[in-house]
Amino acid sequence: MFEALTPVLLTSKAAEEVRKIRETKKIAPEYGLRVGVQSGGGCGSGSSLIIGFDKKKEADMEYISEGITVYIDKKHTLYLIGKEVDFIDTAEVRGFMFVDPV
Repeated sequence: MFEALTPVLLTSKAAEEVRKIRETKKIAPEYGLRVGVQSGGGCGSGSSLIIGFDKKKEADMEYISEGITVYIDKKHTLYLIGKEVDFIDTAEVRGFMFVDPV
């Protein structure tokens, strides 16, 4: 049987923070969590991974991770396969981080 591709997984900490943000900012239910790649702006600039809330677009894959609806543009899957989104909250840093799980 074919198993659906899940390019990016959310950790439980990341999913918890996404739920808090959704509730605090009163984000409408038709918005899912968009994970993607943003090209660098200038010569020699690399790409960066992005995360935010968005509506589903025609070219998107849609799947559920930790109970969160996630959208990824199909063109970005190659760059995201195997990544995990975690949420870090320490004295030095607070925010979402893309990691390659061990």
